Amino acid sequence: MARTAARAAQRRTLSPIDAPQTAVLIANQLREKVLDGSFGPGEQLSEASLAGQLEVSRGPVREALQRLSQEGLLVSHRNRGVFVVELSADDVAEIYAARDAVETAAAQTVFGFPKTRKRAAVATLSKIVDGMPALIASGDWARVAKQDLAFHQALVDATGNSRLVRIYSTLAAESRMCMVHLANAYNRPHVLADEHRHLVDLLDSGALPELEAAIHEHMDTAVRDLTALMQQRDGGVL
Repeated sequence: MARTAARAAQRRTLSPIDAPQTAVLIANQLREKVLDGSFGPGEQLSEASLAGQLEVSRGPVREALQRLSQEGLLVSHRNRGVFVVELSADDVAEIYAARDAVETAAAQTVFGFPKTRKRAAVATLSKIVDGMPALIASGDWARVAKQDLAFHQALVDATGNSRLVRIYSTLAAESRMCMVHLANAYNRPHVLADEHRHLVDLLDSGALPELEAAIHEHMDTAVRDLTALMQQRDGGVL
């Protein structure tokens, strides 16, 4: 128990910033702590405490917290402070509906690429899928979630559409929060790699309607799994 507590405390430790003390650097570090589950849903983030750990003044910390609030990862309550956002089942459904729309658009774009460019995208996605089995076997679900989302981010990145990429980055961050805060977010871990491999195969040599249907099913399944777990755990709030 003591060892587990020590590991948890180590994960939550923030590193002093020796480089120029900018809000961007602070926001990057805090963002990762929120996304990897070190700071849990509903947890208050103390401006003074964070400034002390980071060995900076409170000004850039305040700006960093504002940045993360704008990204939807934190929420500020007047006269109470700043807290990690809590996602409801409805939020999860909205996130994945938006992901469905963006990823379907991305798949349509990449599917229509010239052969050489399309094969490059397929190779990148295949490499990510190749790394999934080892991570799944390790049981490190935070890393599995990161690899899972790296696949979908790579699909969107492959389009070269900066606006799709920008939109998707926020959705990916919210999705990662959903996954890491639910210890058993993957109800069917044994088929996770196969599902992503199937998407790659359809992108490579399948029919576009089949690829679109597979993306829809992939997102629908994720919503069903995540919301069911949320209901079992705490009545529907993450």
